[in-house]
Amino acid sequence: MQIFGVDIGGSGIKGAPVDLARGDLAQERHKVLTPHPATPDAVADGVKEVVDHFGWTGPVGLTFPGVVTGGATIRTAANVDKGWIDTDARALFGERLGGLPVTVVNDADAAGVAEMEFGAGHGRKGTVILLTFGTGIGSALFVDGVLVPNTELGHLELHGHDAEKRASSKAKDDGELTWEHWAHRVQKYLAHVEMLFSPELFIIGGGVSRKSEKFLHYIEGIKAEIVPAELQNNAGIVGAAMRAAKQ
Repeated sequence: MQIFGVDIGGSGIKGAPVDLARGDLAQERHKVLTPHPATPDAVADGVKEVVDHFGWTGPVGLTFPGVVTGGATIRTAANVDKGWIDTDARALFGERLGGLPVTVVNDADAAGVAEMEFGAGHGRKGTVILLTFGTGIGSALFVDGVLVPNTELGHLELHGHDAEKRASSKAKDDGELTWEHWAHRVQKYLAHVEMLFSPELFIIGGGVSRKSEKFLHYIEGIKAEIVPAELQNNAGIVGAAMRAAKQ
């Protein structure tokens, strides 16, 4: 069975059909740049371009970089246009995609669901936290495999700042930080999250998961196991499709 997944990020919108039996992309993903400003209409146009690239006519699962309630309504928009707040995203995307069935889910929650089913979290009990490092920091919290949705741990305060302003992948690039310097910031952030939640496992996702050998060895003093996401930057696409399959 295949379902289409789209991952909307602060820098790119990427999607592909997903083979749900394997938890992997059925075709090479297609990506377009996230428009700036990332208004609802502009992002919807980008999503349509990605979906139309494949000539897809079935259900579509989409991630969004913010809190999504009721499977439709956007409540926060830290790294996209504030016009998203209170938007019925399911209605917007459904209309733009010509009436295709649409499901919308928080981006990190989608990545977490995929990693728990097909990746680094498979079979793990206890408290597991996936953190995606990209334009911001997304989070997905699981207790014995059950998702606690919309946690938004990237907005925890760290040294007087939103954590993602200090420790996201974008913060590394903007500050031209070395991997070691950035890893020390991530370490401080992980220590703060660990103090609050005492997880058994941290899964590090987002684009940096492809480069874990460059920074994970610099992170010390964390009691929890720390591993890179196995689905890497495709986890959001896979998780979005998984969520759509359940609707």
